[in-house]
Amino acid sequence: MQYNIIINSFSIVNEIEGVWSNKDYIELLEKFDYPDPQNINEAELRDYLFLAISDFEPDEAAAILLKHKLSNKLTIGQIESLSHEMMDDKVSEEYADIRLHSTLFNINQLLYKAYNGTFPNSKATIIEFEMNLKKGMVEVEITKEIVLKAFAQGLSDRAIINRLFSEQLKSESNFKDAEGIIWNLVSTSNKTYKITTSEYWLEKADFNMTEFTANIIIPSEDNK
Repeated sequence: MQYNIIINSFSIVNEIEGVWSNKDYIELLEKFDYPDPQNINEAELRDYLFLAISDFEPDEAAAILLKHKLSNKLTIGQIESLSHEMMDDKVSEEYADIRLHSTLFNINQLLYKAYNGTFPNSKATIIEFEMNLKKGMVEVEITKEIVLKAFAQGLSDRAIINRLFSEQLKSESNFKDAEGIIWNLVSTSNKTYKITTSEYWLEKADFNMTEFTANIIIPSEDNK
């Protein structure tokens, strides 16, 4: 498959909007022992949560948030270990299970704001782009894997994705780590898309060009 890629914009953010709901805030306030959080004005829930969090030691607060979001994916021992590691390390970039990076980023950044910088300040990249298939080719669903395999052909050889996943990006085999590397992929209009990922994986400086042609081998059913 041959695509023409046009990168329209890059944004670097230290928080992703909408990942924490009012329901999350109320449940967390209860876990941080704040009385009657249901009676707090919705617009003030986040501020009250920050106050409640600040009454706890940073590692204790981290453990509570990790349990809230990842108790079905991590053991108690893993949560305990991570709660200490994330005070010094960017676990949303370094944790072995890439599929958890997005959630770890959201937890880390909530703690970063609640403690005014005690935790590392991780950043995310938002890229808006156009992806047009060469005329005459049959359309397929644009997936995170297809986006990364296309982007790789406009990236510098120094880009970490090309250095760590060179073979997977060029092969016909399914690139399963794409699901964890790209945190969110949405179609914003016809042939225009937006992805959210870690700045660790993709940033503006990684691209050699902002318009390029990419030839991609779509995995066959046998290779998925």
